[in-house]
Amino acid sequence: MLNKYNKEILRVILAVSIITLGILHFVKSEPFVKIMPPYLPYHLELVYISGFFEILGGIGLLVPPVSRAAAWGLFALFIAVFPANINMAVNQIHLDGIPDSPWFQIIRLPLQAVLLAWAWWYTKPPEDPKIQASIIPGLPRS
Repeated sequence: MLNKYNKEILRVILAVSIITLGILHFVKSEPFVKIMPPYLPYHLELVYISGFFEILGGIGLLVPPVSRAAAWGLFALFIAVFPANINMAVNQIHLDGIPDSPWFQIIRLPLQAVLLAWAWWYTKPPEDPKIQASIIPGLPRS
């Protein structure tokens, strides 16, 4: 069973991962644009917007006064980007570095539920605010 320290380590892993992914939206936007559903307008702009909010949400997870709001924001963002993952699977869109198997693309879809659960976990008040991971020196000490 996970203890409160492991939960904070996983918070940092989620934050760093989502910040990195958000940065990739700006540095290497082509794959994200490629999987955008055709019915959505302004593909590149939406990729940039989602990247910005991923970076913001990842940083927010590590700022105790706003970490719960950031977790809710990431939860909503993971729902918002799900149509792109569905589009990728349904239309079998190939991306370099990702296995080109239809099964892999379909199996990838439930992993979004893992991200949703992971973000949702941090929408609850921390068990011990004194140990919450923080990028602000001195916080979250009471």
